[in-house]
Amino acid sequence: MRLDKYLKVSRLIKRRSVANEACDHGRILVNDQVAKASYQVKVGDVLELHLGNRVVKIEVLSLQETQKKEEAKEMYRYL
Repeated sequence: MRLDKYLKVSRLIKRRSVANEACDHGRILVNDQVAKASYQVKVGDVLELHLGNRVVKIEVLSLQETQKKEEAKEMYRYL
């Protein structure tokens, strides 16, 4: 699954266009490397999101094409 779509489906970022923008500006790191929006996310990847003055670090636990809002938190684990 593409990184921008994963961020949207997991509800870490609200809109896919915003996720694309964050990737373009180098605010998303995958396994300590800057990643493009087209990066193929895999289970076990560690994502670091620099959102404003906040840094969020998570591990990918599952990949789902669609997910209910209540179950979206099960797609990742905070580190």
